[in-house]
Amino acid sequence: MPKVYFVGCGPGDPDLITIKAKKIIQKADVVVYSGSLIPTQILNFCKKAKLHDASKLVREEIFEILKHNAKKNKVVVRLHDGDPSIYGAIKEQIDNLQPEGIESEVVPGVTSFLASAAALGIQLTLPGVTQTIIITRAESRTKVPKEEKISELAKHKATMIFYLSVHLIPKIVKQAIEGGYATLTPVAVVYRASWNDQKIITGTLTDITKKIRDEKITRTAIIIIGDVIKLKLNYNDLTLFLIPILDNIF
Repeated sequence: MPKVYFVGCGPGDPDLITIKAKKIIQKADVVVYSGSLIPTQILNFCKKAKLHDASKLVREEIFEILKHNAKKNKVVVRLHDGDPSIYGAIKEQIDNLQPEGIESEVVPGVTSFLASAAALGIQLTLPGVTQTIIITRAESRTKVPKEEKISELAKHKATMIFYLSVHLIPKIVKQAIEGGYATLTPVAVVYRASWNDQKIITGTLTDITKKIRDEKITRTAIIIIGDVIKLKLNYNDLTLFLIPILDNIF
């Protein structure tokens, strides 16, 4: 049966591609990749494939390339940055291929929020702080449901992670505070996590907007809001984190 592989190649560092993903793209005949979001080192793994830059194509053209080559029983790969299931727009592609009798297989990849947490050296959930991670994006051209407004999600005071939203940082800060985060809640922004030009900016809801503007970061960054970003704990902080654990043990 004809098949298209939707492959996540990780956040940028070519060493963070999975073994399965690397094997598939090495044997691929056709690869449609997500423009400059895919590092050259990873494209170099596509040893014999004909490459198509999706950033220069419209959706109909991408679909036609996938369909045409899959029906010729070629190994066809739609190569996504990070993980295809997170803001990867794969559902429409899979839904269009299915009526054509073309099977789809999704190969997960390391997503950029995990690479960002690794770069920061933090744990996204901590006993006594939060056991919840909220992954979202700020509303702009893409609308979000009313109950998923930032001010509503912020009421949980969980670790909040924003994709595709760094250009809207003033809006995020305003609504996060409206929702209940303290003004001194830590914020970290990781630009191009795991790439050679990775940049980390930390601050609080009070000053992060200015810091981001000073660095002129407007895209390709992950925003993390929450107390888990406190990297250096004093004794009192550590005690607060350990109390729930000790209560469960004894």
